[in-house]
Amino acid sequence: MNIRTLAGNGLVAALYIAVSAVIQPFGFTNVQFRVSEMFNHLIVFNKNYFYGIVLGVFLTNLFFSPMVAYDLVFGVAHSVISLLITILAGRFIKSKLGLMVINTMVFTFNMFIIAFELKLAFKLPFLFTWLTTAAGEAAVLAAGIPIMYAIHKRVNLERLV
Repeated sequence: MNIRTLAGNGLVAALYIAVSAVIQPFGFTNVQFRVSEMFNHLIVFNKNYFYGIVLGVFLTNLFFSPMVAYDLVFGVAHSVISLLITILAGRFIKSKLGLMVINTMVFTFNMFIIAFELKLAFKLPFLFTWLTTAAGEAAVLAAGIPIMYAIHKRVNLERLV
């Protein structure tokens, strides 16, 4: 990993943590609106963002989660699995917008992992919790598509790491 990739990923992790800190009360409930999840779309532009996103999720869960142990396992696993699926899909889908839509669907569907975590931790009903967490994830990632695409047009996110 070169210095540019390391610095870029450090910046992504720091941004993920900072944005999560601002919306902290809404990022850890059964209806999650973790705005920092829109950074998951960075994976569409360059797979090297994987490290910064995962580090950001890990540190955010470590610093802010009311259920640290669960979130360090399930939250990080959710991100790793979803990002890897999107990287794999990127081998077949070349459209950035199309891949961001796929990324949104993958992260939204995989919220069953978080629903399972909340069922274990708080005895919340699995299906309803999956629905509510998935709705929050879908809303944030869908709103993030035009934002991240506009940033990419201005900055070229493919070359930053």
